[in-house]
Amino acid sequence: MRYLASALLISVAGPACAHPHVFIDTRVEVIFDKAGKAAQVRITWTYDDFYSLSILTDQGYDPDGDGKLTDDEKRRLPGFDMHWEAGYPGDTYALFGETPLQLGPPHGYTAEIDNGKLVSTHLRDIEPAVDPVEKPLVIRSYDPSYYVEYTITDPPKVTGRDGCEVALVEPDLTAADKQLQDALSKYSADMDVEMDYPAVGAAFADEVRVQCASHS
Repeated sequence: MRYLASALLISVAGPACAHPHVFIDTRVEVIFDKAGKAAQVRITWTYDDFYSLSILTDQGYDPDGDGKLTDDEKRRLPGFDMHWEAGYPGDTYALFGETPLQLGPPHGYTAEIDNGKLVSTHLRDIEPAVDPVEKPLVIRSYDPSYYVEYTITDPPKVTGRDGCEVALVEPDLTAADKQLQDALSKYSADMDVEMDYPAVGAAFADEVRVQCASHS
């Protein structure tokens, strides 16, 4: 993820080729508009314990370490992970069938601490909104560099429309591991794997597929 680079560097441990370094439990909610089209996706990220602690320490939150924020800190926390570089896709990708869709910039974000873990939410507009009847809407969460591992831990949700089937498709980890090892085998001993890690994140991605019955 392309923000708070100093905190990311704190989290590095083990050999250089040991990815991922950050672990995020992810929830996905697809929101339909009044016309019955999938118009937004709400993403929830729950950061692992160590990364949460790194962020809180790096940003000066919760100095006494009791897991409780002051009222001022609660006001400042939302958006801590929304400072994205231009062009960064937010590690969330949408397709209509096989056709890539654009997702708008994050908005409506929140953040809190839950049992010592940072939990943030944000909305992304689906551009254009789609009606997933003949083709599914597909939402994928991954970091191409596989520095961050996203795992969709809760059943994905649909809001605003009935008659939709929602499936969570998990990756073929055997095939993904083979792709990773094949890519790593091409690096020579003097190459910096960490700085130029193969873009294998998509192979490890969980996938949400939404398809709905016709309105008629």
